[in-house]
Formats: sequence, C-alpha cells, structure tokens
Amino acid sequence: MSRRVELEQRLGRLADITGIMNAMKTMALIETRKYGHCILPQQRHLDGILAAAADFLAFHPEFQTPSAATPGPDLLVALGSERGFCADFNQKVAAALPEQGGPETRWIAVGRRLASRLDSDPRFLDWLEGPNVAEEVPVTLDRLIATLHRHAAGPRRWRQLVVVAHDGGGHIVRDHLLPLVAPPPVHRGAYPPRLHYAPERLFAELIEHTLNAKLPGLLHASLLAENRQRLEHMDTALNRLRTKMDEITRRCNALRQEEITEQIEVILLSMK
Repeated sequence: MSRRVELEQRLGRLADITGIMNAMKTMALIETRKYGHCILPQQRHLDGILAAAADFLAFHPEFQTPSAATPGPDLLVALGSERGFCADFNQKVAAALPEQGGPETRWIAVGRRLASRLDSDPRFLDWLEGPNVAEEVPVTLDRLIATLHRHAAGPRRWRQLVVVAHDGGGHIVRDHLLPLVAPPPVHRGAYPPRLHYAPERLFAELIEHTLNAKLPGLLHASLLAENRQRLEHMDTALNRLRTKMDEITRRCNALRQEEITEQIEVILLSMK
C-alpha cells in the first residue's frame, strides 16, 4: 500500500469523525435553545412561591430558624454532567466543593462524570445519573428528591442543603435551598394570611414546593452551561480536525503529483 493511499484512508476516517462531531454540535445547539425557553417561566413560578413563603414567615418567624442554630452537618448537592466533551465543566464543580462546609459535610453528585471525580473522597455520600437532555430533567428531579428523603431519614438531620452548580453563564453558584429563608415581603399586610392548614403542615408544603420549583431551574441552568461549554469544546476540536485534514490533503496532493511525475518519466524513458 502506497503512502498516498494510507493518507487518503486516514483522511476518510477524519472526515467520518468530523461528521459525528458536527452532529453532536448540532444536538448541543438544539439543547441550548430549549433551556432558554424553560428558565424564565421556572423563575416566575419560583418567585410566586417565595412571595407566599415571605408572607407566611412575616407572621410566623419561628419557622425561619437561622441555620447556624441548627445542629448537624451540611449536605451539598453537586450538579455535574452525564456525558463528556464538555472540557473542565466537572472539574470546576469538584474544585468548588472543598470550600463549602466542614469535615462533616457530605456530598451527593448528580452526573456520572462528576461522581467519578468525587467517589474517593470520604465526604462523598451518594450519586445518581444526571439528565442528558431537557426531557430527562423531571425524571432526574424525582430521583434527586427521593435520594434527599432517603438520606434525611432516621436520626440524621441536615443543618442546611446547598446546591453547587454552574449557572447559565458558566459561573459556579452556591444556592442555599434549606433552611427556607424567604426575603421580607414588599408590603406586609395588617392581618396574617388565612391558613387552611396548620402552620407546621403549610411550612412543610412550602419547603416541598420550593424544592420542586427551584431544583428544575438549577438543573436546566447547569445543562445550559454544559452544552455551551460543549459547543466551545467542539468548535476547538473541529478547527483542529480541519487543520489536520487540510495538512493531509496537501500531502496527498504532493504525493499524487510525485506519482504523476514518475509515471511521465517512465513513459518518456520507454519512448527513447
């Protein structure tokens, strides 16, 4: 097999890889468009729940206990990726975890890629599969809520629940979910809100609604940042592939030119 044929076969393999990566890039681009439509409605829904919580806590401040006064360790939920090709996305999340909490703090990872970075740490508690696309967020949310309830069962009570993740812009954020602390209402009414449940039950419902409203937004923002980083990573890889393919194409053309020259020389010699 000639050197030119080997280079042409290699060029064909690189062309196949380029096609696959272009398809992956298109999928990542589609995903980023989805999350832009999800995040704003979710934030409005969460704002409504927090407004109701603020109105309730304004008249029932006994439920708004400062986290420092509550005994027990902290629980951190770290949102990573299930898939690769997203550069240092998981590395940034893993690097932010040791800054949070003390030696008793425990970590739960969402995403196989992130979990593989944390499983050797003694603070690592559990992990679950993360979403690959927006349609998988509800399933992941159900699993995460079930995991949180499972690890909160029995005598253990967490002092606070914190989510460490990328926001939509790719920055690491630390969102304190529990204890529920709502901002004071803009206009405090003269009379307390009329409750159809006992205050203890209503507060528990507010916590559950807050988690179910806030966690999807955090998952979608993390997926948005993941796919944006994947797009940048793909662009860099595709540029390198194109540069390599151009180099191989020039070498193939040069070898082909040499073969043609040799053939002409052979013909000319045979004519003498």
